[in-house]
Amino acid sequence: MTTRTIDYRRYQTLNLTRRGPQDSVLDIQMKAGGPGGNGKLPTAGHDGHWELCEIWRDVGADDSVRCAVLRGEGLGFSGGGDLALVQDMASDFAVRTRVWKEARDLVYNLINCDKPIVSAMHGPAVGAGLVAGLLADISIAAKTAKIVDGHTRLGVAAGDHAAIVWPLLCGMAKAKYYLMLCEPVSGEEAERIGLVSLAVDEAELLPRAYAVADRLANGSPTAIRWTKYALNNWLRQAGPAFDTSLALEFMGFGGPDVHEGVASLRERRAPKFNGNT
Repeated sequence: MTTRTIDYRRYQTLNLTRRGPQDSVLDIQMKAGGPGGNGKLPTAGHDGHWELCEIWRDVGADDSVRCAVLRGEGLGFSGGGDLALVQDMASDFAVRTRVWKEARDLVYNLINCDKPIVSAMHGPAVGAGLVAGLLADISIAAKTAKIVDGHTRLGVAAGDHAAIVWPLLCGMAKAKYYLMLCEPVSGEEAERIGLVSLAVDEAELLPRAYAVADRLANGSPTAIRWTKYALNNWLRQAGPAFDTSLALEFMGFGGPDVHEGVASLRERRAPKFNGNT
């Protein structure tokens, strides 16, 4: 039987290393540096957004991988989309349609990847990184983590993973409150409302994530993968809601509010939508 392995050298915004039983756990760390990065938090620019979408195809295709761990570098898990990318999406139709496809594929690639995925979230968790963090099969957050879906603050609908998974995890009432108001959720509160699997002290975050990943890697591959497949049918059923939310989000990137949203973030002030103060 031929064993398929993947050459991961094409990834430039992700640190990829092996660990765990027989090096079967792929450790995926989103880099804080790189184009558009500030060295403090991982941000998704043009390359980073595509790589975070594409990596799950390779994880699924790599026979030597039995589990993956996703984590961030620096002060937090993820800092959201690079503002230069957001500006390009708002002003360039070709960029907007390309990133729309990547955003769609990111969600479905995570759902359809047959290998179990564990996320370890610390500090801020925003944007494309948060998509992967909350869609991971086992999501672990530091109690002090700050989870924020910032779409409406930017002036676009909460698309990405929001409509497909937040109501299922924490209920519609909580989902609407946090998504419509962009209210931050601490890791501790996220565990209480069911948004994440576990919340632990930050010092315990990576050891716990690695311990869970090792258990999954040592388990029955077929039993674990088929359980994931069956459970993720709940998410597949929500596909039409997700597709609608993503279309509405990207329609917003062609509208006027996103320009004020970007300007307000650059100027570190509250946005003034429709002339409101």
